[in-house]
Amino acid sequence: MGRDNRSQHPGQLTARRLKWHTQDDAIILMRTDCPVCRSEGLTSRSRVLVSCGETEVIATLHQIEDEWLALTEAGLSEAAWKRLGAEPGSALKISHAPTLPSLSDVRQRMTGKRLPGDAYDRIITDVAAGLYSDVHLAAFVSTCSTLPLDIHEMTSLTGAMVKVGEQLDWDREMVLDKHCIGGLPGNRTTPIVVAILASLGLIIPKTSSRAITSPAGTADTMETLTPVDLSLSEIRRVVDAEGGCLAWGGAVRLSPADDILIRIERALDIDAEGQLIASVLSKKIAAGATHVVLDLPVGPTAKLRSESDARALAQHMTIVAGEFGLKTRCVFSDGLQPVGRGIGPALEARDVLHVLQRSQNAPPDLRERAISLAGTALELAGTAVPGTGVALAREALDSGSAWTKFQAICAAQGGMREPPRAQQTVPVTAIRAGRLSAIDNRKLSRLAKLAGAPARPAAGLILHKRLGDEVAFGEPVVTIHAEAPGEIAYAMAYAISNADMFTIED
Repeated sequence: MGRDNRSQHPGQLTARRLKWHTQDDAIILMRTDCPVCRSEGLTSRSRVLVSCGETEVIATLHQIEDEWLALTEAGLSEAAWKRLGAEPGSALKISHAPTLPSLSDVRQRMTGKRLPGDAYDRIITDVAAGLYSDVHLAAFVSTCSTLPLDIHEMTSLTGAMVKVGEQLDWDREMVLDKHCIGGLPGNRTTPIVVAILASLGLIIPKTSSRAITSPAGTADTMETLTPVDLSLSEIRRVVDAEGGCLAWGGAVRLSPADDILIRIERALDIDAEGQLIASVLSKKIAAGATHVVLDLPVGPTAKLRSESDARALAQHMTIVAGEFGLKTRCVFSDGLQPVGRGIGPALEARDVLHVLQRSQNAPPDLRERAISLAGTALELAGTAVPGTGVALAREALDSGSAWTKFQAICAAQGGMREPPRAQQTVPVTAIRAGRLSAIDNRKLSRLAKLAGAPARPAAGLILHKRLGDEVAFGEPVVTIHAEAPGEIAYAMAYAISNADMFTIED
């Protein structure tokens, strides 16, 4: 039962840490009959301004009627606690949150009106400051999807997202970057590309995201090999020493509004073109890139379903990037099936290591795709004349210099470690014999996530068959890796009820 200190000033509450993990949501818990709720007329789900000394945060109010929480206490979620810098018993002042003029801009767009650039500046400034509730964020994300952004709006949104965060300046004429728009399981080319380019003396400060809707992001995979939570000063130190890094972008404030919007997009399963372009390009611009290679996988179950979709996205990306002086090269790649054998952070990390170490176990498709992208980057940078980039990239990989550089980057980031291994594995076998003619990438990704990826780094899938392979009845097509029996059961139940994720023809 909580302490009921009724002698405390009725307009002041004391902070209580609940160790309540709500991701990025700042939440405050108060009793319905506490003095502040009564005097301010606060109700559950109200947005409130919480002050702790000179620090303020906008939080969502949740209420209880139990004496577990004292009348004079306010419980704080971890996000709220950390942002306020609170200590146990800190004095808190709570009042109604101020009105947000930028919400009128969101409402304008919900009625079908396009917004000028200054409106996106207002919206994104408030988003980055944590002033929008999840409801407000969902409204903004949804309206930008229902009425797709035009080129002017894409440019305005991109610029607004850059302005609210930190920006790196490398004082170099040439700073490379590479990005894949996602949607293809196991497509972990980035660590290989960074190692190749850095080994050839190019600058590539790669900041990557964690998984949004996939079983692993580059940051998730790299975290199984080396620390990725680098500060801006640490990123600069690593790049100055080795020419490249492989860091988690969320650890620094490069386009911080993007990380907030991504959380909502993930929940809504929305990845609209305009927001995708602003997300990708704002982080490249903020990271100080001058030249970027963009990998656009195309396939019936990839993010881009057709070549016409890919060409439209490439055109829009190129136009918006050009507005910021960013040179891009778009590569349309095969999105018919996963890349490599592993799907999930640690399993994809092992594929990366096999390629860099020139192992016989290296997946040929991952190796060749990484070489192709690195070759494109070398030609974009002018390091290789057109038509020779692939050969130069292949030599850097085959000579071992890329592997040496990768180890040096990991050492500079805090040391290299062995990826974890799952405690339990179970095969998913073919229900008929024949030739594997199609793979549903989306269902395969869902299967890996049910197994626990990416939250459990060792979880995921190992793919045993590729398109065109002959499959015998009862032969393993994929093996599920998981940490707990329950996760194996969830994944197997899904695999059994979705056997059509693999199409096997006579």
